[in-house]
Amino acid sequence: DGNVRLTTRKDIKEVQLDDGSSPGTGHSALAAEVLRKVEGLERRYQEDLNRGFAALSEGEFKGLRRQLPVTRQKVEWEKVGGYRLGQDIGGGRSR
Repeated sequence: DGNVRLTTRKDIKEVQLDDGSSPGTGHSALAAEVLRKVEGLERRYQEDLNRGFAALSEGEFKGLRRQLPVTRQKVEWEKVGGYRLGQDIGGGRSR
């Protein structure tokens, strides 16, 4: 687990709404239509994000994983400032 923050933005085209001029429609009908439109746009946006995350987890995140071999050795945190990466931790020879 890590602390990850995602900030996204999506521009939405103008959406046509019923102007409420039809007989029997009022403010509540217009409000319900606005709500339906917003819900639909948000649902599609979330689905796009989910597809993007699936693609990231299958590809890009794998490239961010550990590049060094796992040695199964405990790290002496008091001495970590003096380690030469890949030599002291990995048990490699000095040059």
